[in-house]
Amino acid sequence: MQNDAFQDHYPEEISHCYGCGKNNPEGHQLKSYWQHIDEQNLIASTTVARCIPDKKYTAIPGFVYGGMIASLIDCHGTGSASAMAYLSQGRELGSLPPMRFVTGALNVSFLAPTPQDVELTLVGKFSEVKERKIIVDITLSANDVICAKGQVIAVLMPDSMIPKT
Repeated sequence: MQNDAFQDHYPEEISHCYGCGKNNPEGHQLKSYWQHIDEQNLIASTTVARCIPDKKYTAIPGFVYGGMIASLIDCHGTGSASAMAYLSQGRELGSLPPMRFVTGALNVSFLAPTPQDVELTLVGKFSEVKERKIIVDITLSANDVICAKGQVIAVLMPDSMIPKT
């Protein structure tokens, strides 16, 4: 299992996402990793990301802004989808041609207030894996309490989004 983040394997020309792009110094810099890989049943594999949001993402003093939570779920979902696409094809992360996924749909349910100043843990589980579409179900927890659940329908990024160099 690789120890480096999925997002670190995105090609330079498409690594500017505000949530997870390594080339966006103003962004969140979210990093996603394999938590568990099940070689016999790929869909049983899981991913994980952790972060402590900056205080500027305050909803009400002491609690994280919901838009930030949605952003984290979104970026962990697309990163997880990309890693799963490589895994399902038996390819190394970052090998060419790139398999970068973008959000086709995002659904977030807020279950409990999300406290600030604690590490948030995002866990991704796969409910569908196809060549051009991957569905990732994500829980976001703080202090072992699930605060939000989300589903990301990730689609393979169209070539039209890749900058021409």
